[in-house]
Amino acid sequence: MVNLFFYRAGQRLALSVPLKIGYSLAVIFCWLHYIFATEDRAVVTDNLKAIFPDKSDTELAKIRFGVFKNFAKYLVDFFRFEKIDASYIRKYVRVKNIGYFDQVLSKGRGAIVLTAHLGNWELGGAVFSVSAYPLWAVALPHKDKRVNDFFDRQRQSKNLHVIPLGLAVRACLRAFKENKVVALVGDRDFTKKGVKIDFFGRPTVFPEGPAAFSLQAGAPIIPGFMLRNSDDTFTLVFEKPIEFTASGDKDKDIVDLITIYKGIFEDYIRKYPDQWFTFRRFWKQ
Repeated sequence: MVNLFFYRAGQRLALSVPLKIGYSLAVIFCWLHYIFATEDRAVVTDNLKAIFPDKSDTELAKIRFGVFKNFAKYLVDFFRFEKIDASYIRKYVRVKNIGYFDQVLSKGRGAIVLTAHLGNWELGGAVFSVSAYPLWAVALPHKDKRVNDFFDRQRQSKNLHVIPLGLAVRACLRAFKENKVVALVGDRDFTKKGVKIDFFGRPTVFPEGPAAFSLQAGAPIIPGFMLRNSDDTFTLVFEKPIEFTASGDKDKDIVDLITIYKGIFEDYIRKYPDQWFTFRRFWKQ
């Protein structure tokens, strides 16, 4: 109930003020959270040390505060979903390489737009579905149904069709057969059936879903990221569709395909570490 109250209050506030003022207020609240959230600070620091083992504590602290600040702005953008239209996109978003989807969908097997918990993936999905194609997105349901309904209403208001994680297999395969675009987040496993893989030189677990879907349905993977620029505009950028030839060994193919796109994730996270929102220890001892 408390979370729902804060989400609704945050939404009302974000919609009642201009965007720049909304960001400024978010940064103020961010400072309060940053000061008192000692565990979150420790977790983010540990994650950053894995990425940048040679950076000083001062350098890491600067990046760490950027994580908190950018996440606060991420929430403002999510609360303001009803403001997203063609005018907003022209003013705030630069879209790069969206033509890859025309090429891929011409083959009739659907497409996977694959991202990480980097930048503003929720806003990226909304912009994509408003300006390009309807989007089906797999999402982990919140434990509180009222909070989950709040998030889903925000997404559905922008033609984002939500697929709950527990129903993902059948729904995604049907979407690919209908030549649709499905959005997946591929840097964190919620199923406890993931694949162990090295990420930034340390072992962790990635979800097998994106690779398994691509191999089974023949839907190409297009990595994409909604990145915040220094002036609070965005760049929605898509990488080339991943070309992969299966060997026929399913387990090996899944690992090999994950290895390709986890390298892309590493490149983007190194470049935008203050936009990688992981408030849990990513690498467990």
